[in-house]
Amino acid sequence: MGQIKVIQAPIEGLYIIEPTVHGDARGYFMETYNQQDMQEAGLDMVFVQDNQSMSKKGVLRGLHFQKQYPQGKLVRVFEGAVFDVTVDLRKDSPTYGQWYGEILSAENKKQFYISEGFAHGFLVLSDTATFCYKCTDFYHPGDEGGLAWNDPEIGIEWPDLTGEYQGNCKGDGYAMSDGTPLNLSDKDQKWLGLKDAFVF
Repeated sequence: MGQIKVIQAPIEGLYIIEPTVHGDARGYFMETYNQQDMQEAGLDMVFVQDNQSMSKKGVLRGLHFQKQYPQGKLVRVFEGAVFDVTVDLRKDSPTYGQWYGEILSAENKKQFYISEGFAHGFLVLSDTATFCYKCTDFYHPGDEGGLAWNDPEIGIEWPDLTGEYQGNCKGDGYAMSDGTPLNLSDKDQKWLGLKDAFVF
């Protein structure tokens, strides 16, 4: 019990979770999830699915959400480092349209809980990154929505990324500071901006 520290992020519904790490000369041990500790911290969500992805440097995944079956997500990085970002799409929220980002890495071992009603994405900062997340609902094919990662109305400040907005969300002309080009899926280069986005 008491193996986690929960920090309320500046936007309601977002939480940074720092586990207790027990280390010695052999390495370390930590609990990556404990339902009792989460409930004691006021987080009583139930997870039904675990996902994992591996991505290379410069890959940007997002910004994604499920429309009719929204998912809460507990995300962490098992290997490497990413800049993890959310955008509030809750129409009655005082922070609608605002974003929040956090660097998650194997080194800092932080986890990020994102409640339902947010768009989510991440940019890989390391050579590779293994990204793991628990979801409060199952994935439903055909229910995915998206939001342009570089919408100037939102103004996400992606670290280590250079390039100029060309009026769309294509990756052309964007690169990491070491020259690694931004790498986006075809669908992530077609999403629209906040004014045309789905709201919860």
